[in-house]
Amino acid sequence: MIEPAILKGFRDSLPHEELVKRTLIRKLEDSFRSHGFVPIDTPVLEYTQVLLGKGGGETDKQVFSFKDNGGRDVAMRFDLTVPFARYMALHFSELPLPFKRYHINKVWRGEKPQKGRYREFIQCDFDIVGADNAIADFEILMMMNNAFKTLGVKEYTFHVNHRGMFNSFLEKEGLLEKSVDILRAVDKLRKIGEDKVRELLDALTEDKAKTDRIIEYITANSSSSSFNETLERLSKLSGECSGLSRMREIEVLLRNANILSYFSLDPSITRGLDYYTGLVYETFLDKASDVGSVCSGGRYNNLASLYTKENLPGVGSSIGLDRLISALSDIDKELFASSSSADILILPFDTSYAFSLATKIREEGLKADIYLSENIKMKRVYDYAEKNKIKFLLSAKECPEGTLEIKNLVNREIYKVEKGSSIREALSL
Repeated sequence: MIEPAILKGFRDSLPHEELVKRTLIRKLEDSFRSHGFVPIDTPVLEYTQVLLGKGGGETDKQVFSFKDNGGRDVAMRFDLTVPFARYMALHFSELPLPFKRYHINKVWRGEKPQKGRYREFIQCDFDIVGADNAIADFEILMMMNNAFKTLGVKEYTFHVNHRGMFNSFLEKEGLLEKSVDILRAVDKLRKIGEDKVRELLDALTEDKAKTDRIIEYITANSSSSSFNETLERLSKLSGECSGLSRMREIEVLLRNANILSYFSLDPSITRGLDYYTGLVYETFLDKASDVGSVCSGGRYNNLASLYTKENLPGVGSSIGLDRLISALSDIDKELFASSSSADILILPFDTSYAFSLATKIREEGLKADIYLSENIKMKRVYDYAEKNKIKFLLSAKECPEGTLEIKNLVNREIYKVEKGSSIREALSL
């Protein structure tokens, strides 16, 4: 017999886990659609040269690539942003601009598996292409906040920054030509700590005084600093620049929308991928910051230039759904109440009556499951209901008074529902 093993970093999804995932995806889709965003899809496999055109050194090592049966170099998508840039170049004439899209699907990365981090996982991306202004940046930030509210997530902080401000600072220090390597070093701050980052920066700057000033810049915010206070502190280090002006506009929009409290200006946020050109952000759960960012992205004005001469500035964000679910499973049990396969389990003592009851229950917007075993033994029934997290049990046989009896399997309470009455109302569902 073949051992039923799973590759490291990959997982099966049990029904109660998949039900939670599908419920959250449905909520996200409703939120995206309410803002005028439309769904798209792209292939799992792309030409390797398409995916690795501008991913960055570390990303290249994580891509699953191989030669297909025709001898072509192909790779599995490692995110949904690079395929989207190719998509925009290919379908530019068919799409309206600005174009607002969302894409929820699996991606693959050959990185080291750890808690909340897998080699196969779902990303939920939403982007605006064709607009390079503060209001487009703001709409993405507002949608991030709306998405977390819609999902019922509590206690989170969006850490935002602008690469243009940091590049302006590096230019003043005479380090602009090393900006890519410095950005990647700073991006490791949360993972390896300040001392290790300082070592990396010393090797790049070859000047401890310059390293000290970079550390001063990326740690310019504090827990007591407001967004605007940090912005003014950074302005003294970077000087006036377009990135600073953009962040001031965004701060006003966030404040006027009464959502500024969810956002922290964090100059240590740089994002490791080369294609980001402006606003960047990562999201951390206040009670599970150790799992890393659960929602990240930024502005990428030059990404599509790899595939087209058209000017297609973009800004977008991506929710790492599997990582978010992993974190929330430890800190917010209420969020997983949606993992029940049905609201009511029906025992078909009278088969025709059972199916007519199921139809009535479903017409009321509830989920009904008919127990299909021919030999109804209550121990097995209760076990079935427990594993499927079904709260109510209904025997498909009428009581003498013409009422239905529905049992709450949690507190053992019996509900009597008059014929013709609403089952949903009787059960307060």
